[in-house]
Amino acid sequence: MSKLLFQQSLPASIGFLVMSFYQMVDVFFVSRYAEGEIAIAAITVVLPITFLISSFGMAIGVGGASVLARALGEGNTTKAQKTFGNQIKLTVGFVLFFVLVGYIFQEQLLRVFGANDEIIPFAKKYFNILLLGLPFLGWAMMTNNVIRAEGKPKMAMLTMIIPAVSNIILDYILIYQFNMGITGAAIATSSGYILSGLYTLWFFVSGRNELKLIPDDLKLDFGLIKEITSIGSITLVRQSMFSILAIVLYSQLNKWGVIAYENIFDQSGGSHAIAIYGLIRGFTLFIAFPIIGIMQGLMPIVSYNYGAKNWQRVRHSVWLAIKWTTFISIILLTIITVFPQKLIEIFTEDKELLNHTPRVLRLIFLSLPVMGIGFIGGGFFQAIGKPIPALVLTLARQGLFMIPLMYILSYFLGLDGVWFSMPLGEILAGIWAGIWLYTSVKRL
Repeated sequence: MSKLLFQQSLPASIGFLVMSFYQMVDVFFVSRYAEGEIAIAAITVVLPITFLISSFGMAIGVGGASVLARALGEGNTTKAQKTFGNQIKLTVGFVLFFVLVGYIFQEQLLRVFGANDEIIPFAKKYFNILLLGLPFLGWAMMTNNVIRAEGKPKMAMLTMIIPAVSNIILDYILIYQFNMGITGAAIATSSGYILSGLYTLWFFVSGRNELKLIPDDLKLDFGLIKEITSIGSITLVRQSMFSILAIVLYSQLNKWGVIAYENIFDQSGGSHAIAIYGLIRGFTLFIAFPIIGIMQGLMPIVSYNYGAKNWQRVRHSVWLAIKWTTFISIILLTIITVFPQKLIEIFTEDKELLNHTPRVLRLIFLSLPVMGIGFIGGGFFQAIGKPIPALVLTLARQGLFMIPLMYILSYFLGLDGVWFSMPLGEILAGIWAGIWLYTSVKRL
């Protein structure tokens, strides 16, 4: 089981590691060679919107992958093929619709997600170009999960590595060499999305996989749609909660950042606070890559063995995943605690960001040792086709803990209350997920 989990998790971890570089490279180049702090704030505001739109593809991919893996475990290839066809039609329809909505209501969306008058001109430049690549990103996110469910984690890894490498190269060319600033960052990112989508399309057209693109399977089967959406809705709710959290967080950062930094930045304090979080957000993806990779590697193992009624292997894989994520998290927390200044200096030379960000970085990652339990808990319930527990755990993390704590603690502690609400909410959610996961796995 250790070998199997490692084989499934390593490609997913590498893929997410490269994806985290993907996010951080944009921040690195615009911070050092372009518009600086205001560009970081603009990118930070735009990304939750783009991920919310593309998350429809991810949700359909995760939901369908669970159905696929269990069908393949049962030997039902017909159901697996029809599931894939329905995933294609749902993904294309949803993503194209919401991209259109994004174009029509872009200014309203950007302001809802925290873009103030200072940020919005830069956010518009970035957002308009990213929208061109979002249909390809939605397709890539869906098919990535299908490829992994088929037992091809290395091929799934490439769907994340290809856009990341292209983004890094294009950022260097467009921002550093041609001085295109945030526009160059947007072109590089959108080009990466397009390449990722084209790669997965080639993969299925080329016949290198078990599932095929068959027109007859595109006919919607409402029984399958219900099964896909009941599981995939957890991922959609999770992404939506990230976006709702972003709305609340950025509004609180705008509000309390002005107060905290008014002597230095006057009315730009809100933008400064959002830029601080923008730097840390890149670290969040980077730090979480092994945890997310282990969760992604665990899910097809659990789904397949649950379908085959091999309860011992299900239990063994879950406890192994928790041990690995906890051990890795403790190592990462130690690095962050000892070297916060050095980590931030990699991405910016801005003196005020260097003064304020390291302390916040340490504070936000206090919850790292329990973060893996929350991810494993949600992934486990999705993998076995039980959407309600996964939904409750997903809602609890942001909706029950983080967002209320953000309002309560900021009332007493100001900006520090906003920062502290995130690790405290993560710890409470991790404890709850651990209790629920333990009782559920023990009963198998």
